[in-house]
Amino acid sequence: MSITHTVTSADGTTIAYDRHAPTGDSRGTVVLVGGAFSYRKFPKMVELAEMLAGSYGLTVVNYDRRGRGDSGDTPGRYNPAQEVDDLAALVAAEGGSAALFGWSSGAVLALRAAGSGQVPGISRVVAFEPPFVVDRTRHVPPSDLAATLHGLVAADRRSQTVRYFMTKAIGIPAPFVSLMRITPMWSKLTAVAGSTPHDWAVMAEHMRGEPLDPADWAGVQVPVLVLSGGRSDALLRTAARAATAALPDARHTEIPKLSHNPNVRLLAPPAGEFLTTHVAPTT
Repeated sequence: MSITHTVTSADGTTIAYDRHAPTGDSRGTVVLVGGAFSYRKFPKMVELAEMLAGSYGLTVVNYDRRGRGDSGDTPGRYNPAQEVDDLAALVAAEGGSAALFGWSSGAVLALRAAGSGQVPGISRVVAFEPPFVVDRTRHVPPSDLAATLHGLVAADRRSQTVRYFMTKAIGIPAPFVSLMRITPMWSKLTAVAGSTPHDWAVMAEHMRGEPLDPADWAGVQVPVLVLSGGRSDALLRTAARAATAALPDARHTEIPKLSHNPNVRLLAPPAGEFLTTHVAPTT
């Protein structure tokens, strides 16, 4: 069962979220942090929330990051610290203690929040395929990406924004993106196109084709499980190993048949087991 709530972030932005409660006593709380184009009603986010609540006894907070769904936004202002504040408000509203599960750019946001010192009560982090670009053997986003992306968003050119972000930030080949435009998914992507500068603000400094600096992640003093899929792009698998090496207390699990568009039934078990190991039950 899920119940919709809102919380007000430090800058006054309203953040909407669903709380998925287990049928019995809760074994802890986890906040799901989606990646680019994701939102709380995205089917795989809902499925993951329901599985973690139903099979692992967790209270799951599934929220709309700012600029998406029913949450507010700050057009023209894209600062990762604001999204960290959003997570601080959510954790505080849900009792002051929670784990974070981040997917893609949401994984990097979760790690940034855990290392910021601004979100008391983070107990551990699951980071599913943080899309770090740690070398120049594959796609590296252009240095002027932010300026172009901000211009497209300001002009409300949603289809162009989606195409630009997917090809230039993520590195998806243009022909594949063109095919996506004729699918029902495209309208869902364009609906949240205006949120992409928030993702880029979170990711930009870590997608330059340079190795991760462990000093940047020294503040992440909670246990971290880094997950990747055996069927995902090599860039993402390399990023997962690099993140594990850079974090103070991290371990890496690669799930053989998983991709970046995951089968939630494969993704949920390692996450659920990590999140409920040595966690005292609460009521």
